[in-house]
Amino acid sequence: MLDLKIRRIGNSLGVVLPKEAIALLKVADGDKIHLTQGADGTLRLTPYDPEFEVQMEAALKGMSQYRNTLRQLAK
Repeated sequence: MLDLKIRRIGNSLGVVLPKEAIALLKVADGDKIHLTQGADGTLRLTPYDPEFEVQMEAALKGMSQYRNTLRQLAK
């Protein structure tokens, strides 16, 4: 567990992630991270984008539905 301190950054509040947290998240300067809330109310900071999963599910469904068409187009 890492203890973080909330700090004023301009007119906002923020936290500075120590290098240990950055290494665990496998992120770098400029990467996006997401704050999600679990069913039990806990908060999770993650590089995982829940919207991307929704988009990928739609893409996989379409690729499955039009598998033969896509195969012909790939020739």
